[in-house]
Amino acid sequence: MTLYASEMAPYAYDENGRRVMAPSKGELREKSILDEAEKQLIAVGADAMTVESIATAAGLTRGALYFYFRSKNDVLAALVQRIVIELSGAVSTRQKALPNLPQDALLSAIDLTRDLWSRHGAVMRAAVELSPSVPVIAQLWNGAREEIVESLQALVVAAAVETPDGSSDEDALVRALVGMTERVFYDASVAGSSLRTASETVATIWTRVLPFP
Repeated sequence: MTLYASEMAPYAYDENGRRVMAPSKGELREKSILDEAEKQLIAVGADAMTVESIATAAGLTRGALYFYFRSKNDVLAALVQRIVIELSGAVSTRQKALPNLPQDALLSAIDLTRDLWSRHGAVMRAAVELSPSVPVIAQLWNGAREEIVESLQALVVAAAVETPDGSSDEDALVRALVGMTERVFYDASVAGSSLRTASETVATIWTRVLPFP
């Protein structure tokens, strides 16, 4: 049986030149909706966004938008989901890529986190602010935080890091430091202050509290 070009599955190529399935029209439309929603989030904030305004920005009717998302919170949750995948992956990939250089892995993960806050700060601020009232966003954001904690705990254990007094609970310290990192970047993003300075502050605190060998 002969397959003509119009009948063959569409393909694209990844960064390694491997052939992969190209996004479907529906996937491209969903991405366009989310891209426009993120622009609105940056411009007016979550409270001022509406299903109508998102649909209009994406060139859709309100009814057409409901084919992809049931509500504004669904759109926001999808935006958060895009970011948390990248955020948790940024830490886990550094931990796996530099197993013999734990401090370098940590500092690289902090830099990648800063880059995400720089590019998607509006979405990450919304995730922090909406978690208490929107369960699906809380689940996504807390899940990403848990994955980050696990990756950094593995890094600390593999490096045999000793706490300053030798008696503190390393797991509790890692959780506290992850929470501190989130807050420092969030506060800097809200204030519009330097994320690079925030990154340097975070790195200093991490390496002083958990001195790597």
